Amino acid sequence: MINFQEWGNLFLNQIVQTSIIEWLAVGFGISEVLLAKRNNIWLYPTGIISICLSMFLLFKVNLYAETLLNIYYLVMSVYGWIIWKKRKEDNGVQVSWSSTAEITIALLISFAGFGFLYVVLKRFTNSDVPIWDAFVSSTAWAGMWLLAKRKIENWIFLNISNIVAIPLFIHKKLAMFAVLTTILFIVAIFGFIDWKRIYNKKKLDPAL
Repeated sequence: MINFQEWGNLFLNQIVQTSIIEWLAVGFGISEVLLAKRNNIWLYPTGIISICLSMFLLFKVNLYAETLLNIYYLVMSVYGWIIWKKRKEDNGVQVSWSSTAEITIALLISFAGFGFLYVVLKRFTNSDVPIWDAFVSSTAWAGMWLLAKRKIENWIFLNISNIVAIPLFIHKKLAMFAVLTTILFIVAIFGFIDWKRIYNKKKLDPAL
């Protein structure tokens, strides 16, 4: 039987012991996803700060795939920043649904990424959660790739990653990261709805 009071006390204790670096990483992470929800380009510089702080923390608790994921986030953030800025200057289509080819690529990123990360974590690291760490990272890889291309489905892939990441962070005693991921999960639902609205509005009036 699950002792919710014990879990609650453990979680509160983790929050009390949260470092200033984790608080900052979470704060900038929340700002990033709120800006993404609003389709605002400033999500990228804000996210870069959160990513750099997160890499330091994740490496300390042996979440190696998550650390690699954040390196990927860093690269994709720079890539996405450039693409978003260029499209804004060119007045191009900003938000759209993925093509069949793009969904196929996203799925390949997820499956191939999972296989690669699992093997690396299992054979070359002391990770005690290779399956879950690999899964969270590989699905988020696909989501970030779609986010950089402003594809609506990015929210789906990111939330598949988020729903598994929440208990993973609790297991690793990163309470505030679990809170952040829960917030990201909720905001991503609204982000999906908002991006659909933006796309439909743009489709009805291309001049917008």
